[in-house]
Amino acid sequence: MEIKSAKFLLSNTDVSKCPTAILPEYAFIGRSNVGKSSLINMLCNIKGLAKTSSTPGKTELINHFEINEKWYLVDLPGYGFARKSKTTLEGFSKLIKNYFLDREMLTCTFVLIDSRLPPQKIDIDFIRWLGSNCVPFVLAFTKTDKQNELKTSVNIESFKNELFKEWEELPRIFITSAEKKIGREEILNYIREINLGLKN
Repeated sequence: MEIKSAKFLLSNTDVSKCPTAILPEYAFIGRSNVGKSSLINMLCNIKGLAKTSSTPGKTELINHFEINEKWYLVDLPGYGFARKSKTTLEGFSKLIKNYFLDREMLTCTFVLIDSRLPPQKIDIDFIRWLGSNCVPFVLAFTKTDKQNELKTSVNIESFKNELFKEWEELPRIFITSAEKKIGREEILNYIREINLGLKN
């Protein structure tokens, strides 16, 4: 898929104020500091489209971007470890849950996982919650350029084995690097295939 246009549409903290246009929606979410904004910018090939920061938890709103005037890319607040007050973090949790449970046009969720780390409980718990609520999702392992391929492979296999303790079948998995643009073509083609299928 070629991205010909990508523009910021709106930000909000209320799911009821999300765009009303009937377009397929692809959400991106992950643990704080997983590299979500960098990945979104890489996919859209626009530096600074999604705001990046060295401070975990910068994204505090539901951010909608309109892609090719045909679908939405949604940048959601990260979960866990951000230096926020307990009240704020609880608000994030409610905001995230409301989005996933109420957003009818949500087509697929990309759950971002830091490839440099062994399986993290917070990621496993979040994936479990998505599954129990029938939210469609895939996995995208980030920051693969920050270590050698063997280490990445070991961590991904470890993560898969952890999921296999509860899941009979695993979702689609993407290997990515925002810096080296690894996974860009695969993710965009995957979205394109889904969008084509929705028209049939």
